[in-house]
Amino acid sequence: MEFSTRAATSADAEAMYRLIETAELGWHGQAETVPDQVAADLRRPELDLARDTLLVLAPNGDLAGWVWVHLGKRVQIEVHPSYRGQGIGTRLLDWAVARAREVGTDWIGQAVDDADKAGTDLLLSRGADVLATNWLLERPLVAVEPGELPDGIRFGTYDPARSHDVHELIEDAFSAFQPRRKPYDEWVELTVERDTFLPDATTLAYAGDELVGAVLALDLPGSDEGYVEQVAVRSDQRNKGLARAMLDQTSAAFLQRGLRGLILWTHSGTGALAMYERLGLRVRRSTTVYRLYL
Repeated sequence: MEFSTRAATSADAEAMYRLIETAELGWHGQAETVPDQVAADLRRPELDLARDTLLVLAPNGDLAGWVWVHLGKRVQIEVHPSYRGQGIGTRLLDWAVARAREVGTDWIGQAVDDADKAGTDLLLSRGADVLATNWLLERPLVAVEPGELPDGIRFGTYDPARSHDVHELIEDAFSAFQPRRKPYDEWVELTVERDTFLPDATTLAYAGDELVGAVLALDLPGSDEGYVEQVAVRSDQRNKGLARAMLDQTSAAFLQRGLRGLILWTHSGTGALAMYERLGLRVRRSTTVYRLYL
C-alpha cells in the first residue's frame, strides 16, 4: 500500500483527534482526551506546522498516522489502529528523530499509553529509557457539605483579569518538574482560551487579594465526567487542605452540570499521587514517558 505524507494544518485537528479517540476506545472502551486538545497543541506559538508536523495518509485519504515535535524535544506519535503493523510508527519516529537533530536537541520524549504494546516495543527496541509516569485519576462525584476554608482564604470562579496571575501561579508550581516554563501566550492556548474551558467550574483561591490556588476545569462533551486540567497551590499555602477544598468546589460545579465523575492527570515528577489518593482519587490507567537519546 502506497502512503503519502504532508505537514498538518489547523484544519486537520479534528481528524487527528478522531484517530486518538479511536485508539482510546479500542484500548479502554472510552475516549478521555479532551476533543480540542489537538487543536490547542497545533496553536502552540513555537510549533511550526510546516516543519514540526507530519501526517501519513492512506491511498483512500484516511489519516493513518501523525506526529508533531515541539521545540525539538517533546514528541507525540499516533497511528490509527487500522494501519498498525505497516511500519508507520517506525517511519514517524525516524522523522521525529531527524527533526529533533535539525533543531539540535540530544534527546526526545514521547508519552505512550501503557496499553500500546507496539509503541512501547518500538521505543524500547531503540534503547529508550523510562523518564516518568503519568496517571489518569478518577473520583465519583457526590454531594458534600462544603468544609471550612483555611483561615483568610476565599474562593471565586475564573476571572479573566487575573489570567496572568493564574499563569504565574501554575508555572511556579510546576517548575520543579517540568523542563521549561510555558510563556503566557502558549499557556493560554492550552488552557483558558480553549473552547472546552469551563470558567464557572474553575476555582480560584485568594488570600486577601493575592492568588494562592487554582483548579482549571474543562468540558468533556458527550461524557458524564468533568476534566481537571491543572491544579496548583502556592508553596506557602500547601498542606493546609486547600487542594481538597478547591477540588470539592469544582466537583460541586460539575455536579450542577449533571456530571457523575471527575478525572485528572498527574505526573510522577510532581510527587502528588499520594496526596490525590488521600483525596479519594484512584488510578484508572497510566502512560509512560520514554526518553530516547539521539
